[in-house]
Amino acid sequence: MKDFKSGNYISQGFYKSFQPEFINRDYIIDNMEIVQLLSRADRELGRLDMYSKYIPNIDLYISMHVLKEATQSTKIEGTQTNMEEALLVKEEVPLDKRDDWEEVQNYITALEWAIPELKKLPVSSRLLKETHSILLQGVRGENKYPGEFRRSQNWIGGASISDAVFVPPVHTSVSELMSDLEKFIHNEEIYLPELLRIALVHYQFETIHPFADGNGRMGRLVIPLFLVSKGIIQKPILYLSDFFERNRAQYYDNLTMVRDKNNLTQWFKFFLVGIIETSQKGINTFDHILQLQKKVDLDLHGLGSRAANANKVMDYLFTHPIIKAEKVSKIANISLPSAYKLIRELEVLDILKEVTGGKRSRSYVFENYLKLFRDKPLAK
Repeated sequence: MKDFKSGNYISQGFYKSFQPEFINRDYIIDNMEIVQLLSRADRELGRLDMYSKYIPNIDLYISMHVLKEATQSTKIEGTQTNMEEALLVKEEVPLDKRDDWEEVQNYITALEWAIPELKKLPVSSRLLKETHSILLQGVRGENKYPGEFRRSQNWIGGASISDAVFVPPVHTSVSELMSDLEKFIHNEEIYLPELLRIALVHYQFETIHPFADGNGRMGRLVIPLFLVSKGIIQKPILYLSDFFERNRAQYYDNLTMVRDKNNLTQWFKFFLVGIIETSQKGINTFDHILQLQKKVDLDLHGLGSRAANANKVMDYLFTHPIIKAEKVSKIANISLPSAYKLIRELEVLDILKEVTGGKRSRSYVFENYLKLFRDKPLAK
């Protein structure tokens, strides 16, 4: 990637904005380390994708992957909502945390809307704009033109534009830059492996910063959208926000290195390592989920005639691992006293754990499942 030119800093008086070059062009990969990492990333991603092909009820577990992605992606932006809080209904969230909670919920809604929309729309400015409008609906950025490209100069870091860490291109060039980005995504005459293509797309999107708010979340969201649209993964089961959050300083340093030193090679390496590590972690998580599901199935078999109702509750818990007796009653179509009896049986089996400590409005957590996403699963 020796001939790569990222762009130039342009004086705007008391600050300099960065004007990126168009990326819809041919590339030559001349670094064997990138080739090796690319081979490993393709292999690990393929292993991860096998789960979406051969696990019949994979959608049960994907919702928790989406929830984790939402909390980690918004955390990079400064929100403090954890997975347990994200699983609560709005009325149960403390008032001082509701703004953060709503941003997480919007991320989930935006992603869950955009994935099926790929059947009708390609990854494009139109799709990203419509997804962005969902992302910012009713939250702190709702007055910053949801669903529209920005109309003024923005900046990243610093108290003002004059001491900003980075100033993206002027707003008048956003549309043509995004048009070039869209052409690059779909240009089949350019030979560039798809994982490197999305790495470059993510970098360029973050550099353009096309929206007035929500750019970081949108830039990370475009990764699974691209991978699904290209058929690289069948289901949205790979998310890099957790990797970016754990390596936040390196993430920003590598993006800056591309702009300041035209060093696209280092960014590619970092991105591919993220694909490899995230895929391996996802494989490990799915393995542990399958082991847990097998154990739960065996445990429920001992409930006899009540096993059918317990299985209905478990289907819900694999998508939403916090539950109350009223929800158990509704799911299983049983009375509230019967729901409490079923909950007690699930507690004895170490499937549910009461976490509120109160006598009323108790919440129960499928702890052994939730911790697979909250913590790093143990190696097999």
